[in-house]
Amino acid sequence: MTNIQILENMLTLQQKLNDETNGVGWEDGYTKEGKLISFRRCIYMECAELIDSFAWKHWKNISAPTNWDNVCIEIVDIWHFILSLLLEEYKAKHITDKNLIAQDLASVSLFNDFCKEKSKPSESDTYGILNDIELIIHKCSGFGFDLGELLSAYFILAMKCGLNLHQLYKIYIGKNVLNKFRQDHGYKEGTYKKIWNGVEDNEILNQILENELKFDLIYEKLELAYKGVK
Repeated sequence: MTNIQILENMLTLQQKLNDETNGVGWEDGYTKEGKLISFRRCIYMECAELIDSFAWKHWKNISAPTNWDNVCIEIVDIWHFILSLLLEEYKAKHITDKNLIAQDLASVSLFNDFCKEKSKPSESDTYGILNDIELIIHKCSGFGFDLGELLSAYFILAMKCGLNLHQLYKIYIGKNVLNKFRQDHGYKEGTYKKIWNGVEDNEILNQILENELKFDLIYEKLELAYKGVK
């Protein structure tokens, strides 16, 4: 699968998930229930969650090791909303061809670097990473929004945290399945249980992704695990 095909597949999956969750036409800025959508707000709120994945609080144990697997999950959560923002922005330009959007995305500065061999994250980079996260928050919350600058900042952050395009794709597939699973099991209604016998569903997903990458089989394994939740 080429890099363009990977991007196109993720855009297609995101379109499907958003259509099912928010209703067809969500790109106009509202859900099927008429609720306002702000993907830029979604991005910077996910960034705030990502910051809390690091031991940044000076009044607590600042030597606690970083759970890099969880960091990667949070970065992929941000990617879901960036993809959604892309689809929304291009729909406003009357462009819905996922291949064309993928080609534009691949032309962004630093994308080629993002496609190279992934690097190992380092605890010594923590404060630099926190600055990169806050830069993304700034890109989304201020005036003069520039989608290309946001994407470049995202690729820098992802690379520092040990992700490349192929690792992002692997985790994205898993998290896309989990998001659909959540919606199918009452997430929007507030009945879904995110903690499964003391373990967060993201951690369950990580365990499944060690041995499985097919959409349907990931879903089946989540279903099986969820049946045992008390």
